[in-house]
Amino acid sequence: MYWVSKSIHTVNRMRRRLMIFLSVMGPGFIVMVADNDAGGISTYAVTGSKYGFSLLWVFLILLPMAYLVQEMTVRLGAVTKRGQAEAIFKSFGPFWGWCSLIDLFVMNWLTLVTEYIGMTAAMSIFGIPPWITFLAVTAVLLGVVVSGQYWTFEKLTLAFCAFNLVYIPAAFWAMDTPTAPPWGEVYRGLFFTGMDRTGFTPELIFFVLANIGTTITPWMLSFQQSAVVDKGLDIHDIKMGRMETFIGSVSTCLVAAFIIIATAAAFYYHDPPILIEDAKQTADAIAPLLPGGQGEWARRLFAIGLFDAGFLGALCISLSTSWAVGEVYGWAHSLNKKVKDAPWFYALYLFLLLTAGAVVLIPQAPLILITMFVQVVAVTILPTTLVFLVLLLNDRALMGEHANTGWQNATGWAIIAALFFISSLMGIDTLFPNLLK
Repeated sequence: MYWVSKSIHTVNRMRRRLMIFLSVMGPGFIVMVADNDAGGISTYAVTGSKYGFSLLWVFLILLPMAYLVQEMTVRLGAVTKRGQAEAIFKSFGPFWGWCSLIDLFVMNWLTLVTEYIGMTAAMSIFGIPPWITFLAVTAVLLGVVVSGQYWTFEKLTLAFCAFNLVYIPAAFWAMDTPTAPPWGEVYRGLFFTGMDRTGFTPELIFFVLANIGTTITPWMLSFQQSAVVDKGLDIHDIKMGRMETFIGSVSTCLVAAFIIIATAAAFYYHDPPILIEDAKQTADAIAPLLPGGQGEWARRLFAIGLFDAGFLGALCISLSTSWAVGEVYGWAHSLNKKVKDAPWFYALYLFLLLTAGAVVLIPQAPLILITMFVQVVAVTILPTTLVFLVLLLNDRALMGEHANTGWQNATGWAIIAALFFISSLMGIDTLFPNLLK
């Protein structure tokens, strides 16, 4: 009887913990899955086609980096009940506050353009013109957030997150192509040994930078902190918030790795190699390489995944901006408010969608170039954003016992230093193209 009673107690305790976790789950998982946005899908696809499996090791580094950075936003939001923009204004004053907000606004708008690029490209595979995609997607994106309930937004968004997994079967299909290498080559790429074929070059630095820029971004920091506040999480929820952020970090890096595996297997090891430029071209080019009906299935899966990635990215990025601006201007800025109670918040959200989406409709716009360089620009401004974050987490008057520990500071500053270093290399190569060759 003792063991039966103990087992029942254990089961009940696990059930309670599961229910608490599910109630907290949302901000961290959503932001990490949405991190594999349309621009990210294209970046990973091009990386796989150009470098094969040799850059997979990057994600073993990015996984702890992404988690450690996003975990700080959980603590900051839960303790202060402020979004990142408001926290910077309060702690560092208007000058740095406005600099941070303007950087975020411009970067978010540019990234939002890439989400529309991905969504229109994905729908064109099914024969849908860009202008129809633009209007329909904008209407749906608006509809998701105007319910006046944060929980409604979160449930709908979590449902869309499931589609992010479609790239995993596509990778297994690609590894079945006649020219695909054995899985042992994937393991070589994960543990840096694949670099012996390429070596470090300025172009490779650009691709490493682009992959970092699409995995850790300023909008992610802003979104998760504001979402924690809007959901009403507090210090008692930090432990579960960390857990869901870690699960999300694993998910985003796993999916990114599978995208690279799929494109590397299908294109890099093809004879002759096929170099692609974006995710749409990936979907079109992979279909003829797979036997039977697998090719068309893989093509459609890539298209669905690309659209879903762009949709999630557009939703989170536009909300991140509206939250940040609302915090600074003192507008009502909660998804728990109806449109009539927070008109400026929703008006800015719609303005961002309309203006960013309209760029995609401009004839001859350099959409591929925009997609790649947005990722690089994101990582160049990321260190500054992280400096504010680490400094805020060291303010013991603000954070109390939840301030950064010594090892958290050490890892935070190490990440910032590494990003500054690689960004500097990119800048040097841009100004002096022959210096690093």
